[in-house]
Amino acid sequence: MTGRHHSADPAFRDALNDIVADDGEDHVPSITGQYLARYRGLTTGSGVPALLPVTGAQRRFALVRALDPTGRPDLVPMFFAFPRGTVDPSRLAAAAKRLASRHPVLRGRPAVVRGTPVLRVAEPEVPVVRVPPAPGEDAGTALRRVLGAWAPDGPPLRLFLAEDTTGACQDHASLAHGGGPAEVLAVVLDHMACDGWTQARVVEELGAAYADEPRARPPASGEAAAAPAAYREAVLLQLDAEERAESPETLAYWGERLRAVSDRAPAAPRGLPAAGALPTGSASVLLPASATGMPFPDLLDACRSAVRALYGPGHTVPLGYPWGGRPPGAEGVLGCFLNTVVFPAVTEPAPTGTETLADAWWEDLDRADVPFDAVVRAAREAGAGWSGRLGGLLTVDDDTQRPSLRLAGVEGREVHVDGRPVRGPFAVSVTHGRELHLRMVWDRAVTADRTALDAFDALADALRAKVPAPPAVG
Repeated sequence: MTGRHHSADPAFRDALNDIVADDGEDHVPSITGQYLARYRGLTTGSGVPALLPVTGAQRRFALVRALDPTGRPDLVPMFFAFPRGTVDPSRLAAAAKRLASRHPVLRGRPAVVRGTPVLRVAEPEVPVVRVPPAPGEDAGTALRRVLGAWAPDGPPLRLFLAEDTTGACQDHASLAHGGGPAEVLAVVLDHMACDGWTQARVVEELGAAYADEPRARPPASGEAAAAPAAYREAVLLQLDAEERAESPETLAYWGERLRAVSDRAPAAPRGLPAAGALPTGSASVLLPASATGMPFPDLLDACRSAVRALYGPGHTVPLGYPWGGRPPGAEGVLGCFLNTVVFPAVTEPAPTGTETLADAWWEDLDRADVPFDAVVRAAREAGAGWSGRLGGLLTVDDDTQRPSLRLAGVEGREVHVDGRPVRGPFAVSVTHGRELHLRMVWDRAVTADRTALDAFDALADALRAKVPAPPAVG
């Protein structure tokens, strides 16, 4: 996939790269405490610009983007198939602009002011871009192309509409709409602006704004003025919680917990991917689901089987998973409030089984408010040869909470667009519903398809073994 290349922003690199640095002092102030002091120094006094603070999760995404050689952000797209002609782009653009005007994070632009990462609130702008497929392209290929050319200095919410000229999404659309030509609407967010809860709200409010658009009025000036203050208060509450979490005892815990992790690539593929192959491979399967769902420690334990197949025995690989939520007392503002917690996936079998893993996981959750960058620094100070890059990622969704976009009474059916870049060697997603939908994607530049498929089989087999057998009948 080709795309526009952007050099890493020097201001972000300089401002954020020191958050995991050891300055050699016996006592290093907490990362969050340093950040809060800098931010409050920026915004104290009259005539200061309207600058919003960033959460620890947003700092992580800003750092990852700044250190990426191409400046590539982490994107969170949702794809919905509609019958061709359903979506009115002008009406959708007006609805999206009203949505962004209500939520400061959807108008935020990352910036560095006097060495401090912030969001600078801009005018609401949500482009709706028609993506004409090139000859021979299907909708998925066209959408991968435009996402690869994402300009990181623009609005965090963007919409793309691609016609499904080859019928690649016809089966998905026909299930919901009785067949016929389809088009795919991509609702795409920069991860700095969203978590899973935000995704669902964006989809719900976008559909409501689209339904109201012919008779809609712009938000009242008082509503628009109050929104940044509510957002700022919610983020400051989050940062206060993160600062309290960064106690010496908790940082020592994470240092010891992650002392053995290191940057390590999976077994290198032999040769290059096949001509015309997508940059990422994928595999998925539906597994039986128990009535109570799959316990999260069982998912982590199963992921160790995949990690062993990918990396080989004798390693401790940092596996990340999102966890958290909005702080108590905060308004339900849109934004990114999910921390990335690190699980040390040891590729040797656990001698005492999953129970010990579950106990360790509960211990981790008691300390899950420590922001990712502080955890990385603690691990490095404890002797870990780790830059902060993750060896894999695990996400879990509830099928009943997945968003469904409805535009003027027509419900779009969510579809997958494979082949998009993955941040790291591999990522696993698990969706709970009537069945357990297990999906894995991997970077073909660093992981051979055969190795990745072996890892996926090991993962699926480990989960099958954890599903209780149905009771005997008769």
